[in-house]
Amino acid sequence: MISNLRYWFLIVLIFLVYLAGMFATLFENDSAQFSVMAMRMVQENDFLSLFKGPNEYLDKPHMHYWLAAISYKIFGIHAWAYRIPGIMATLLAAYSCYGLGALLYNKHVGRLAALIFMTAQTIVLGAIDVRTDAVLTGFSILAIWQLAKYIEQGSVRGIVIGAFAAGMAFSTKGQIALLVIGLPLLCHVAYTKKWKAFINWKVLLALLVFALTITPMLYAYYIQFDLHPEKVIRGKNNRSGIFFIFWEQSFERLSGEGIGKNSSDFFFFFHTFLWVFLPWTIIGIVAYWNRLRTFFKSKLAYDPKHEFLTLGGITLIFAIISFAQFKLPHYLNITIPLFAVLSASYLYNIYTRDQQRTIKILKNGQFFILAIVCIATALICFYVFKLQSVFVYVPLIIAALIAIYYVIKREGDYVKLITMSVCASVLLNAVLNLHFYPNLLKYQGGSSMAKIINQKNIPVDRIYKVGDDFTWALDFYNKFPVQIATAASLKNKKDIWVYATEDEMNLLQNKGFDWDAQYSVDQFRITRLQGKFLNPSTRHKVTRKMYLLHIY
Repeated sequence: MISNLRYWFLIVLIFLVYLAGMFATLFENDSAQFSVMAMRMVQENDFLSLFKGPNEYLDKPHMHYWLAAISYKIFGIHAWAYRIPGIMATLLAAYSCYGLGALLYNKHVGRLAALIFMTAQTIVLGAIDVRTDAVLTGFSILAIWQLAKYIEQGSVRGIVIGAFAAGMAFSTKGQIALLVIGLPLLCHVAYTKKWKAFINWKVLLALLVFALTITPMLYAYYIQFDLHPEKVIRGKNNRSGIFFIFWEQSFERLSGEGIGKNSSDFFFFFHTFLWVFLPWTIIGIVAYWNRLRTFFKSKLAYDPKHEFLTLGGITLIFAIISFAQFKLPHYLNITIPLFAVLSASYLYNIYTRDQQRTIKILKNGQFFILAIVCIATALICFYVFKLQSVFVYVPLIIAALIAIYYVIKREGDYVKLITMSVCASVLLNAVLNLHFYPNLLKYQGGSSMAKIINQKNIPVDRIYKVGDDFTWALDFYNKFPVQIATAASLKNKKDIWVYATEDEMNLLQNKGFDWDAQYSVDQFRITRLQGKFLNPSTRHKVTRKMYLLHIY
């Protein structure tokens, strides 16, 4: 087994990686958009209404924005303040992975599950590119753990905390929360046949706690939408916020109605899993297949040595979300805690059974992943964006030396397998957070232009735009939304600034506008990377310019 000293050293390393990403520039679209929505709550002192730019927002409920707004109230409006609730929710999820693993198996499995969860690539990415999924994941796995604790032990505390956590998750992203909490628990009850857990006065207490927890969110929806049937939201009037969150939301997600469609590929999440669970992908797949084979052989006959919560939950969640017409990789984040517990239990099982051949094969697989990570980090540092800052060199060299030390250190294959996996995650994400993302974000026009605006003391309340594109990063770093206008409405305005694309600049010129000052920055959709951008020699072909023009 891994010693306590080694375990906590690895935990500290990955936490330092989280900390390094905490101060990076916010990513467009979602992180910057959500941060602006929370900022608007604070600035306008209106915590009941959700707005996306000029439009009223009926998609996700309020909790994520409330938590960010509270952080702003305490720490001020900063990118790192926006990330604090997401990182805290991630740490809560890691602790809940420990709790669930310990409940279903033992403390050794729980400790390893927490470590696997914290180092999974999509979770590390989610701590810097914070979206609603971080809060959803944290409270969902807390609810699963505590409600499973109630099912196993009849714990009043467990069902109360579980109901509260379920309410927080529901108030963060709606019905999907009940799905990801309910399906694993239903699988657990069906396998253990503990149906009596539902026939108990404690269930009524849980429903009361859940209802009280979601009441603030329902009240906010009622005030913004139900009281105003005249409002037209996505082409429809008479929109009830309460009816939306209890019924319409998930069907819109599945059908793509209202939010659009981006993928009808049923296997989207299957191949996406290959990278989101790195560096544990091989182990996760092997663990899933091994557990699936075990249940097939036993024909799902109950065995107290096994649990069906993780396997059943993963399978059903994958199947359901794969039917959605709108898919994004981070939708898988909600399954990572279950994968972490399942993978940890498998690793512990092969260790206690002394299956040295299997351990050695998996260790070689992790060697392969570490080698891929080393190649990727070398390309990032010396080809994609060449290292220049000595302040970045030092921590990256330390991370590389730690990885090398544990590779060459003579110790048991099991300990080396786990340590190398964590080192692969630490090395890759140290390079991403300290070097790749800071350089990549130089191509995010809004945040780059905000720096110029600050340096030149340009009044933010005199900045306009004539296009339909959102300017989330610019809005956030200006701490003031860019005002929307038409070319005609700007005709009579003097001493203003216009933020525009090259086409919009040409439009203004053709309409007779003159300007005496002009600033430009590079712009690229940084969350949609492509080979031409990563290649320095072709990068200019896929970037465009954004301009700030002074109309005198």
